[in-house]
Amino acid sequence: MTAMADVVYDPFSPETLNDPAAAYQGLLEECPVHRYDGFDPPFFSLSRYADVQEALRDVATYSSHYGQGPNMIVPGSMQSDPPQHTFFRRLVQQAFTPRAIADMKPRIDALVTELIDGFAGAGHADLHDTIAYPLPTIVIAQMLGVPDDDRARFKQWSDASVAALGSPNPELYRDDRAALGAYLTDQAHQRLALEAAGRPLPDDLISRLVVAEQDGRRLTDAEMVGLANQLLVGGNETTTSLITNALVRLTEVPERWQRLRDDPSLVDVAIEESLRFDPPVLGLFRTTTCPVTLHGVEMPTQAKVMLLYAAANRDPAVFDDPNTFSLDRDIDELRRHHLSFGYGIHVCLGAALSRLEARIAIGQLAARLPRLRLTATPERITPFLLWGRKTLPAAWDV
Repeated sequence: MTAMADVVYDPFSPETLNDPAAAYQGLLEECPVHRYDGFDPPFFSLSRYADVQEALRDVATYSSHYGQGPNMIVPGSMQSDPPQHTFFRRLVQQAFTPRAIADMKPRIDALVTELIDGFAGAGHADLHDTIAYPLPTIVIAQMLGVPDDDRARFKQWSDASVAALGSPNPELYRDDRAALGAYLTDQAHQRLALEAAGRPLPDDLISRLVVAEQDGRRLTDAEMVGLANQLLVGGNETTTSLITNALVRLTEVPERWQRLRDDPSLVDVAIEESLRFDPPVLGLFRTTTCPVTLHGVEMPTQAKVMLLYAAANRDPAVFDDPNTFSLDRDIDELRRHHLSFGYGIHVCLGAALSRLEARIAIGQLAARLPRLRLTATPERITPFLLWGRKTLPAAWDV
């Protein structure tokens, strides 16, 4: 095995940001535990499937208590460890049960139809701005109970929270994050006023958080804001990126798009393969609670460790021909093995909703936009630990 110092890997370099999968090849083959000293604090990266999966499983050793980004924070939300994590997750999981997600299908289907109706006749559009971004933003805002008139600034604040997660200088986004916190707190206090007046609360997630109790006490404003903010980020940018990433792979080879149009049943395989091949979250962080020696490398206590889902999804020990995007993979194997929604107790609560939104969006686009093609190279989103496109200029036959 190559010594750690002999493998050049910079997660912030233009080359890695442009093509992270290529950068991960060296880690997979020669340096499964890499230390990066160009960030404060320095952090390690795990790339092989077995190591990433084990770290996700072992929450006692690899803790979420200090946040799932590279900076040391105490978030006080579902990013925490049990038992607090268990309580927070139980608060909101009812909104994400299979029955609840199935009940949302007609509304999402109608929303996608409405969005596509708005641009299909033009023969060209930026599909990020016209469908990939507004669809999940509208859905999660409605679930939380955010009024339609506030949607634009809600998205701005959400983007700032995402950017801060992986930034060397999260203070750059302090004002937007503070504005989001103030907004969510105000929404909570409005519901408390309704409760005090004996009036019914809206049936939404903010109301559910406001009335929840743990050991006889309710959530503090900070706990409520932290939890609502994580739901916002998790239900927003990642689904946008799932849609844009899938559309890039499906249209870069025209035959793929034609296959999808001819056989709509392939949309589920396309989504799972996109999740494996281009996960919206390249990786998240844990913090070690004790010294860990792995592949001859010692990681000290309270070391930040990035678990590279995207690298694990390209591990040839698990996936055949991992660097090829294919619509012919077994969908059950994909769902069972890719780590794009995490693993264990922190597996993404909104995975089923994200899949549903992407399935409906891509299915309708394939049916309605013949010979869809990209007209320019899409721009990458900014956070280094995420993978998606902030532009998706496209054209099609009308």
